Amino acid sequence: MKAAAFDYHLPASVEAAVRMLAELGDEAKILAGGQSLVPVMAMRLGRPEHIVDVNRIGELAGVTRSDGMVRVGALTRHRVLERDEAIGATVPLLARAAPYIGHFQIRNRGTLGGSLAHADPAAELPAVAVALDADIEVRSVRGSRRIPAAAFFVSAFTTTLEPDELVTAVHLPAWGRGCGFAVAELARRHGDFAIAGAACGVQVDGDRITRAALALIGMGSVPVRARTAEQALTGASVREADLAAVAREAVAALDPPSDTQGSAAYRRRVGAHMIARALGQALAEAQAQPETGGSK
Repeated sequence: MKAAAFDYHLPASVEAAVRMLAELGDEAKILAGGQSLVPVMAMRLGRPEHIVDVNRIGELAGVTRSDGMVRVGALTRHRVLERDEAIGATVPLLARAAPYIGHFQIRNRGTLGGSLAHADPAAELPAVAVALDADIEVRSVRGSRRIPAAAFFVSAFTTTLEPDELVTAVHLPAWGRGCGFAVAELARRHGDFAIAGAACGVQVDGDRITRAALALIGMGSVPVRARTAEQALTGASVREADLAAVAREAVAALDPPSDTQGSAAYRRRVGAHMIARALGQALAEAQAQPETGGSK
């Protein structure tokens, strides 16, 4: 099938784009990477009357750092997240998550802001945003605001974005020394959406875990922050931490979806394994480079 007819708009600035969104109302959709929107339109699961293409707006891309925070433009492509040296040095978890996103053709076009706004619970970048306590910067004709990632995702494919708001950037904290980061997930084939997965960061000081951040992929209608696991790890000895037990406790109370990919019980088992694997990899990295791990 082909997309239904629509009017195409090509703003040259963020201000022009948000004015269009305000004027066009609910029937307007943003086109950035288009890796989710275009298939939906092609199958006529969505029929927006207006498409606002933001790909010519240079201010929506780029990476800057100030006051311990990293600002990544919403139009930053997944391929840039994967390969950019500044991102790899300051927000390694973004770089670790990017290779799991689809195939290289998708990563060449897909964008950070588009992935977050699409809010697929099986996607990697929403989980990274939740794990790292990111703020999503959005703008409308009323001005800008920053939404904590924990409050941004409402349910599957639903966020707190208003119809006239545009995601402009993501703000993430740059971790200090002694850090390790990892993503682990299980999918039927590489590039498929994850059946279950985990994105995590840890920080160590000597033999003690001083900080832990963990979010789960595909285990609920939104990315799930594993607070109990973080609390169990923080202050624990690296050598004595029982990662398998922490992982089992993290998924015990969850009620993940059952579908053709697997039952809820299967997802809990897989999720526990992915948590333990990701934590083990992150801790190994943190211990191997205690003076230079994480951001620089």
